[in-house]
Amino acid sequence: MPAPIGVLALQGDFREHRQTLAAIDVASVEVRTLADLAKCSGLIIPGGESTVMQKLAVAYDLFQPIKDALKSGLPAFGTCAGLIMLADEIVDGIPGQTGFGGLDVSVRRNAFGNQLDSFEVDLDFHGVSGPAVHAAFIRAPIVERVGENVEVLSSLADGRIVGVRQGNLMGISFHPEVTGETRIHELFVSMVRA
Repeated sequence: MPAPIGVLALQGDFREHRQTLAAIDVASVEVRTLADLAKCSGLIIPGGESTVMQKLAVAYDLFQPIKDALKSGLPAFGTCAGLIMLADEIVDGIPGQTGFGGLDVSVRRNAFGNQLDSFEVDLDFHGVSGPAVHAAFIRAPIVERVGENVEVLSSLADGRIVGVRQGNLMGISFHPEVTGETRIHELFVSMVRA
């Protein structure tokens, strides 16, 4: 790797992402400042609370710099709330809610209900070989619309889209970092290397 992969560490499960990267021998750095962002060859936006993440990114003067970096080609991978932050449209956001954008998709937050409605399922995932990906959905979003340049990477059995990629950006609805699944992080690392 030319430089470590950054994990946005303002809120959410950033520690689990760093542990997953360590498990596949990839260096990482927690991103809380512009100097941290400048060190990164790619950026992971973790699960958490998208509205809080937006407010903290603004408060830490990171919101516009991250948006600009993604537009300039910085590879990014968003899980759960991170997918919401990468979406161009949040169909049920609170007033004033916005993300970094870049993925030509529309997402619905908490599409499966609350914490008690969390579930796990095995999924086929384009670009990942071997057995099905074991996915944990925790207050997860769903992709309701994809633009013509967006590649669908994974869907549930009922057709609802839970994994997408467009250029340098990849977003998923679930949490591979909490189930011990490393192959999606490996896929992102291959995107960064390319």
